[in-house]
Amino acid sequence: MLKIGLTYDLKDDHISSGLTPEEIAEFDTRETIDGIEDAVRSFGYATDRIGHIKALVKRLAAGDRWDFVFNIAEGVRGMGRESQVPCLLEAYDIPCSFSDPMVLSLSLHKGMTKRVVRDAGIPTADFHVVETPEEARNVDLPYPLFAKPVAEGTGKGVSPVSRIENFSMLRKVASALLEKYRQPVLVETFLPGREFTVGIVGTGVKARVVGCMEILYGSEAEGDVYSYVNKAEYEKRISYRPGSDSDAGKAAQTALAAYRVLGCRDGGRVDIRADAGGVPNFIEVNTLAGLNPVHSDLPIAAGFFGTSYRDLIGLMLESGLERAGLI
Repeated sequence: MLKIGLTYDLKDDHISSGLTPEEIAEFDTRETIDGIEDAVRSFGYATDRIGHIKALVKRLAAGDRWDFVFNIAEGVRGMGRESQVPCLLEAYDIPCSFSDPMVLSLSLHKGMTKRVVRDAGIPTADFHVVETPEEARNVDLPYPLFAKPVAEGTGKGVSPVSRIENFSMLRKVASALLEKYRQPVLVETFLPGREFTVGIVGTGVKARVVGCMEILYGSEAEGDVYSYVNKAEYEKRISYRPGSDSDAGKAAQTALAAYRVLGCRDGGRVDIRADAGGVPNFIEVNTLAGLNPVHSDLPIAAGFFGTSYRDLIGLMLESGLERAGLI
């Protein structure tokens, strides 16, 4: 029987260290870890909960090993934080799920990711990466614009003021984001069209879409942006519906093309929004997509199209085990 370790960052493990609720927003709840473990065990595998990277270091130093690790650890600090656990496992020749360290580091930096996607000919909004308040003057793009931290998830740093209408607002918002998040700011042309998130499983030519859903902003939403607040309170601010028309199909095709170009593995989620002409544009890729059985976008999107939570975990696990030559 294969022994599969589980690596993750649990909210409860980090809140006691002094991190704020926003700082741990991307981390997981016990409900998520329970859901993943139950699904993995249902396929006949033994599981071992490891936890965050410091717990992994202790276990490795003590001589513990696993046949495979199902990794969803986000990391705490740095542009390479999502790649830390896979890098460590790679050094010990222990295969793990999802994208490799290079792809995880690349995809966390939204500006770098967009450069690769753009170079491949996949539509993505024109953009500029601002590293100082003074650099806001170098942004030569038509308004409205959209600004957000270059390496955050879960809508952190995104709010109604992320939509920029003039230079004065751009400088003010960019300065505030630079000060708060201590990282560059991605400024891009605002995309006014329909918004989709696309769930994908598999690797390379075997990668396929398991669900595409449209994001709709209700009367209580804080603007038509997938902000930190809108995501946190999605049940009263946002509604989701299956993407099954031709626009959704085009969005899914764009998402799958970007996923493959970037070299993503096993599973993930790609965000897409249409421009003024209705052309679906790549926004960003989530190579470690949320896997809460109830609240996360990827399971919701897959569920709309008949893939249960258990089967979703099974498809991603199967892809990883097949890559590793374990099945």
